Amino acid sequence: MAIYLLDTSVIIDPLNNKRGRRDLLLLGLVKHLLACCPINVTEVYAGLRPKEEPAIEEFLRSFEYYHVTFTWRVARLAGLLKRDYGRKGTTITVADATVAAVALIHELTLMTDNVKDFPIKELTLYPLPVA
Repeated sequence: MAIYLLDTSVIIDPLNNKRGRRDLLLLGLVKHLLACCPINVTEVYAGLRPKEEPAIEEFLRSFEYYHVTFTWRVARLAGLLKRDYGRKGTTITVADATVAAVALIHELTLMTDNVKDFPIKELTLYPLPVA
């Protein structure tokens, strides 16, 4: 059984009934272990309305949660990824660098529809169609 760390957009789309992602995630939960990390939770909560909170919390808790992942090692790697790619002229957000670091350190595949946001060659991606 594969473990997929979800990019935040992959979590948000089913909440908004977009792109058939709800069915994709339900199928994924049957065949694979789907995971999220603190950055995903932070980004989702930053955009939700208070009345949505109970349903969204239940949804987020249905995923494996890599809560111990924000270690010194993850923080350091995220900072190095942001710095090193920035020096090459490629901007990576702190959030994306952190999600990538969690995936790299825990040897997880990152499921995303924003492949361009994750140019890290060592990162294993499961790209989803944008449309």
